[in-house]
Amino acid sequence: MTESPNSTLTAVPGLAVGHAQDEEAGTGCTVVLGPFRAAVDIRGFAAGTRQFGALAPNHIVPLVDAVLLTGGSAYGLAAADGVARWLEERGRGFETDVARVAIVPTAVIFDLGAGRADRRPDAEMGRAACEAASTGPVSEGRVGVGTGATVGKLFGPDGAMPGGLGSWAEPLEGHAVGTLTVVNAFGDVTDGRGTIVAGARDETGAFVDTSAYLREHGPPSRFQPPPGTNTTLGLVATDLALTRTDLRTVARIAMNAMIRRLSPASSPFDGDLVIACSTGSDPRPRAPAELLRVGLVAEAALGQAMERAVPA
Repeated sequence: MTESPNSTLTAVPGLAVGHAQDEEAGTGCTVVLGPFRAAVDIRGFAAGTRQFGALAPNHIVPLVDAVLLTGGSAYGLAAADGVARWLEERGRGFETDVARVAIVPTAVIFDLGAGRADRRPDAEMGRAACEAASTGPVSEGRVGVGTGATVGKLFGPDGAMPGGLGSWAEPLEGHAVGTLTVVNAFGDVTDGRGTIVAGARDETGAFVDTSAYLREHGPPSRFQPPPGTNTTLGLVATDLALTRTDLRTVARIAMNAMIRRLSPASSPFDGDLVIACSTGSDPRPRAPAELLRVGLVAEAALGQAMERAVPA
C-alpha cells in the first residue's frame, strides 16, 4: 500500500478519526468512531482506563461505539463524557429499555508535565474531537492525544524528545489492516533494524541507549522517574470479520511491535496496551494460521506507525 490516497487507520472501512488539543496546556485527545467489535491486550503496569470491561470477549455489549485515547492522565477520562453525549445525541449506543448507552472505552497517557498541568482534556474537548472526525487520512505528529507526548526520559525532561501520534495501514487480500498509536514512552523508540530514532540524549545531544545504560549503571543519580508517568497506546483495526476472542489474539500479536520498538518496553513506568478492532459483519472464528497472519500484518503496521509518531 502506498501513502496515496490513504495509508492510515481510516483506510479501514467504517472508521473515522478526530483530534482535539490544547496546545498551551500541552494535551489533547483522539477519538476513533465506529461501531466495531474490540478486544485489548495490556502489558504495561500503569494503564489508566475507563469502560474496558466492554472489551472482554464475554461482555454483554457486542459492539463499542468509539474508542478514545486522551492525555491528562486519569483526569483526562472526563473527555469520554463528551464523546458519549455526542453519540447519544445521534441515537448511537447499546439499546436498553429506557435509553441508548454509548460504549466508549478510553485509555490515557500521562502528559501533565508537558504544559499546564491544571488544564486537561474534558467533555468539551471530547465533543470537539467527535465534531472533527473524518474518514480522510489521519493527521500525525503533535496532534490530538499526541500533543504532549514525550520519549526518552532517562535523564528527566531536559534530555527527553517529543513523542506524538502515528498511523499506518497495510493491505491484506482485499481488506485493510490499519493502526494508530501515541508514543509517550519512558524509554527509546527504535526503527525496524533496532537503531534508536528518538530517545534519551546526553549533554552532547547524542542518543543514550536507555536499556544498556540501566543494565550497566542503574538509574542515574540525578533522576528517578516516578512510576506510572508514561504510556504507549496502540489501536489496530481491520474490516475482516473477526470475533472478539480472535481480536484479543490479534492484539497480543500486535503488541510485539511495542516489545520490539520500545527499549525498554512494558516497564514499571509505562502503561502500554493495544486495542484490536473489527468493522466486518458476521464474524466467524478463524484458523490459528490465519490469525497469525493478520496479527503479523498488524504488528508490522503498528511498528511503522510508532516510527512515524516521533518527529525526525
